[in-house]
Amino acid sequence: MPTVTTDRRPSDGPRRLATPGDLRRWSERCRAAGLSVGLVPTMGALHAGHRSLVRRACVDCDRVVVSIFVNPRQFAPGDDLDRYPRSLDADLDMLADEAVDAVFLPTVEAMYGPAPATSVCVDPSLTGILEGIHRPGHFDGVALVVAKLLIACRPHRAYFGQKDAQQCAVVRRLAADLDTGVEIVTTPVVRDRDGLALSSRNAYLSRAERSRALAIPAGISAAATAFAAGEHRSQVLRNLVRAPMEAAGFDIDYVVAVDAESLATVEDVRLGCQILVAGRMGTTRLIDVIRLGIDAAPLGGAGPQGSEIPGVTGSQGSE
Repeated sequence: MPTVTTDRRPSDGPRRLATPGDLRRWSERCRAAGLSVGLVPTMGALHAGHRSLVRRACVDCDRVVVSIFVNPRQFAPGDDLDRYPRSLDADLDMLADEAVDAVFLPTVEAMYGPAPATSVCVDPSLTGILEGIHRPGHFDGVALVVAKLLIACRPHRAYFGQKDAQQCAVVRRLAADLDTGVEIVTTPVVRDRDGLALSSRNAYLSRAERSRALAIPAGISAAATAFAAGEHRSQVLRNLVRAPMEAAGFDIDYVVAVDAESLATVEDVRLGCQILVAGRMGTTRLIDVIRLGIDAAPLGGAGPQGSEIPGVTGSQGSE
């Protein structure tokens, strides 16, 4: 059995944990020492959005573990599982720079075994809409892997990026309904200097597509500015987002205004309601979100500023 210690800031980089059992033993020793544990689940290809999640976790918790696992169960047939970006060496360098204590690097076999017979499903009112329509089975895969991570790690807190807003709602419900005792912490969207939300999938965009993709932050900024000026009609705000996306040639999956917790669509938009966006630029599918009256407009419009790290604002999620 491998030795699992709880020392902070290992000199040779994060301690590597290969199996759920390794993760469990590491977390149990941390807890036995009276230390709080933070978990940051990711699929790797880490960027500044993930870095902000890690930094928040390191501030909140005595010990932090980051999981890197490209979860096949959340990819539908025809999704980009095989070409999903992978950059393990660079990821480990980033986590060493941030003094992360441990990194969980399971194989698919270690995570699921040879013939998994269990699934985890959250109510279709949260999972059968929006992303659930366009990525069938996606949230069943997310729910399963998150449940397994929370069971193995038993963290005090787990960190997710607000950009994956529907995922955040699903994970909050799962953690509460299963009485995990884990606090689910969500952090604001991290954006590049031009306003585009950071995503591992941005690497797929050509230079021309990247330029046209800025229609998303442009539309979101227009809606945020209009809301700050007193416009609360959902259709008007959604049209402000759609117009530049349509002009840029996006294949739009949805632009909706929703309640932050239930994800039910709203016609009279209130403080804290979210506009969720998804569409394809070429072959690359992008998503984004803004919490109206809370998040800053991506291109400098009205609204309070979110937390910052150098060069960007806010935070990202697992992709």
